[in-house]
Amino acid sequence: MATETLKSSKKQLSFWQIWNMSFGFLGIQMGFALQNGNASRILTDLGANVESLSWFWLVAPLTGLIVQPIIGYWSDRTWSKRFGRRKPFFFVGALFACIALILLPNADNFTAYFPALLVGAGFLMLMDASFNISMEPFRALVADNLPDNQNTKGFSIQTALIGIGAVVGSFMPWILNNVFNVPNNLSGVKVQPNVIYSFYIGAAIFMLAILWTIFKTKEYSPEERIQMGIVSEERTKEKFKIPAAMWKLGLVQFFSWFGLFCMWVYTTTALREHTYNLPTMDAIKAGLAINPNDLTLKNQLKLSEDLGDWVGILFGIYNGISAIFAFFIPLIAKKFGRSKTHALALLMGGLGLVLMFFMPNKTAMILPMLFIGIAWASILAMPYAMLAGVIPSERMGVFMGIFNFFITLPQIFSALFSGPIVKYLFGGNAAYAIVLGGVFMLLACIFTLRIKIK
Repeated sequence: MATETLKSSKKQLSFWQIWNMSFGFLGIQMGFALQNGNASRILTDLGANVESLSWFWLVAPLTGLIVQPIIGYWSDRTWSKRFGRRKPFFFVGALFACIALILLPNADNFTAYFPALLVGAGFLMLMDASFNISMEPFRALVADNLPDNQNTKGFSIQTALIGIGAVVGSFMPWILNNVFNVPNNLSGVKVQPNVIYSFYIGAAIFMLAILWTIFKTKEYSPEERIQMGIVSEERTKEKFKIPAAMWKLGLVQFFSWFGLFCMWVYTTTALREHTYNLPTMDAIKAGLAINPNDLTLKNQLKLSEDLGDWVGILFGIYNGISAIFAFFIPLIAKKFGRSKTHALALLMGGLGLVLMFFMPNKTAMILPMLFIGIAWASILAMPYAMLAGVIPSERMGVFMGIFNFFITLPQIFSALFSGPIVKYLFGGNAAYAIVLGGVFMLLACIFTLRIKIK
């Protein structure tokens, strides 16, 4: 027994205790939703073309690749009687994330000093680094505080909160324009007012949600963790080793997140140029600069911006479906097992991404979002529930950080190569990149069936 983890005696937590513990993720995901739904739009408004979009999105996975393992390592080794173990990282990350959310849509205001695209990419990097500082300890916190038999439930509730936050963030530009009449088609601005104010609101909700978790959640002290048998002092001295199951899960994550990244980067462009056959935003704005009274160009600008808002609605729909489906994941996993549950969800997601290519209009795009929402719920819950059962509790933070490699690396791969693929292989049609992402997610489904975890 000297070198083995003792049997856990963690307390069973109620639904609302788990809810409060994960509530900060609602704010984090609202920030991610604003980024996912609007970053490509903001960058194109600032002058980026479709071939270069994926290069700007490199900053997201690169910062995650660097930041998450470091934060995981240090959060494992942090303890303050006043502030706790993971909670200091929540607050610091939230503070800088809010600053970045305010600055990104205002990147054009700094053009007197630097090119607008360079400023936008810099603020995007700050945003992603800050999101990762707050996000990484949340995964570890759930595994820290819950006994093994509540892991699936804990990550599912976390997924539901992620979905709620993402729905609010995704819908916000559309709500501000259609309910509160905040304009979205001003011809003399780079970023539309409804997008700018959405980011301001997102920053406020982000901070309030993080503070809710900080004040409502108790963490076990190092002494309590040893006394309760959560970890043993001897086990912390054992050799660091990545379990074989983690490598298999990593392969599934690689193909899953490649598909998601293609969707996030190219949906706005695909909807505008493939589904509605509109000119590029550069062409529309260049035409208006020459002839500002051209009614056709004005209508094209309005339709393009409306479609940009609609992408937020679509992303909100799949996140809303994920929030609902998350509550059923523990029941399905209990009956069919975690691997089969996750494989079925990935099958639905892959089919949804492929279907996007064939949808005739923006309303029809809702159908594939329903499929993608099921996959998203499982992607946010099941890999972590499976992983938590095979990694040592005393190194939960650093293992969760290393596991993030399998999320960031496919995004880096996609960012480096999807742009040239779209330009030279797909003839500039971004919709084909989303289909490619669907094929990758279907491969993830196949690889999931090879994983056997009790």
